[in-house]
Amino acid sequence: MSAGLSPMLHQDLIGCPKCDAVYAVRIPELGQKATCARCHTVLISNKYEAGVRTLALAFAVLVLVLAAAFFPFLSINAAGIGNSVSLLGVATSFRSGVLVLVSVTSVLFIVGLPAVRMALLIYVIVPIELQRQPWPFAHRAFAVAQRLKPWAMTEIFAIGCAVALVKVSGLARLEFGPAFWMFIALSVTVVFCERYLCTWSIWNALERDGAQGVQS
Repeated sequence: MSAGLSPMLHQDLIGCPKCDAVYAVRIPELGQKATCARCHTVLISNKYEAGVRTLALAFAVLVLVLAAAFFPFLSINAAGIGNSVSLLGVATSFRSGVLVLVSVTSVLFIVGLPAVRMALLIYVIVPIELQRQPWPFAHRAFAVAQRLKPWAMTEIFAIGCAVALVKVSGLARLEFGPAFWMFIALSVTVVFCERYLCTWSIWNALERDGAQGVQS
């Protein structure tokens, strides 16, 4: 550090998660974003009632992903023979072999991880919005939630289903079950949830022991 410059506390600095560039924290105006000058990654997003909206969307995602696992996803009819299946039905339909591992892993990434991640976000954000002390292990819970983000593949599953259904539609008559439409709504809800979620704001609120609600 150059002579004559006062040391800066780590709370006054923010690092870009993609390119590791470091900046002095400067809260943007309401409705504005602070982005990395090098890679344009959003660092701080100041949105009205973002904490409450993120919490509501996280609850919605949790309900949708759990309900979609039990309701029928798709019905197929061909040559007078029909069958309907749910995601949990797929996971339990195989009794042995490699397909058991494949089906269980697929359901885990599609349903399990998104549900766990949303539950962790709710666990972290609720006491912050109530302006109370963070619940035990809130820091670790939020860190785990952020690490699970790349592995929660609900949107990937929705896109893959769309491609597969286009190919199958010429071979059999397809009927979409309630779970299919839940996944459509789920994909949109996840996008909005991630849009309102400001990682820096939550970490900052946790460091302040939840004395104030998330403002951005």
